[in-house]
Amino acid sequence: MNKAHALIAGAVLLALSPTLLAAAQGKSASGKKLYCWNENGRKVCGDALPASAVDSARTEISATSGMTTGRMGRALTAEERAAAAEAARQQALADAQAAALLRREKAMAESYATENELRRAYQNRIVLLDETVKASELGISGLRQSLVHLLRQAGETELNGKRVGKAAADSIQGQHQELLRQQDMLLQQQRERVEVEGEFQAALERYRELKNPTPDERG
Repeated sequence: MNKAHALIAGAVLLALSPTLLAAAQGKSASGKKLYCWNENGRKVCGDALPASAVDSARTEISATSGMTTGRMGRALTAEERAAAAEAARQQALADAQAAALLRREKAMAESYATENELRRAYQNRIVLLDETVKASELGISGLRQSLVHLLRQAGETELNGKRVGKAAADSIQGQHQELLRQQDMLLQQQRERVEVEGEFQAALERYRELKNPTPDERG
């Protein structure tokens, strides 16, 4: 390069250097952030985040535009992290149960070709439960009669001025406990009968929805 060319190149660089410097400064400034956080009840802002504010909630602001570029919540305590983990676990469990229910419903729709088949399947369960309830009612009736008989005998023994024997007293107590147990069992069977009836109505409705989906569900 001759001397003339060197002089021209130097002049060009001198002319461009302010522009290049400004562009470089602008690029640097555009990436710079300001941070604002609360400290002892008052708002504090700065271009650097001290270690004491790392776990605090803060707002990030562009130094160039003054616009908010982000917000960060405070760090969770150990108790809050444990609560969040438990909530996530419960949600995952609920999601898994919902997915299992959906699989069962789809299997139900595939297992029964017609609505009548589904109805017969539930009707068989209901008939069995009705028979179980009747058997329990008969058992309770017989047990109650037996207990009344034992109590009457014990009452007559006492009226005759005699002491009721231990065997008789134990038999009365045992019969009474068994009566209470069977009564509780009957209540449980009756509740199950009502639940199955409700389950059938829900299953029938869902079966119809799966067999005859709406346009939105088909899509």
